Amino acid sequence: MLLKSIRQSLDELISLLEQLSDQEYSKSCEALSNATIGEHIRHIIEMFQCLENSYDSGILNYDSRERNKQIQTETEFAKQLILKIEFGLKSENKTIYLEQIIDGLTMRIQSNYYRELLYNLEHCVHHKALIKVAVLQSENILINENFGIARSTVEYRKRCAQ
Repeated sequence: MLLKSIRQSLDELISLLEQLSDQEYSKSCEALSNATIGEHIRHIIEMFQCLENSYDSGILNYDSRERNKQIQTETEFAKQLILKIEFGLKSENKTIYLEQIIDGLTMRIQSNYYRELLYNLEHCVHHKALIKVAVLQSENILINENFGIARSTVEYRKRCAQ
């Protein structure tokens, strides 16, 4: 179920990318402190890449992302990377150590692959909510009404509507 949810969330990004020109994708949005849709999608992609690239070693440090500017300026490149992420998702859980340097000291906290996938899914939803702010300023872009809304919120709203 987790992998299916991740793929659905990433597919929504692909659908969005297919509607945007590179210019729209990399246009600053004042409501997002002049960030671009591309910057938010790059961040999502690189967090997933970081997790996938760390799977074999079992040591994950999200701060060591590549930060590839091509991802935030070229929709087709971003789309291909998302498809690669979807294809590369692992089905086997395993222990992973989350590493971060805080005040010059390296900390390692035990986690696991599924926990980090869940984190990335929630992180993706959060950034999609920000992306939605920019998208809603354009009349010609269609997104799902639940784009950028947490699954728990969607379920809660369904229960309240009954």
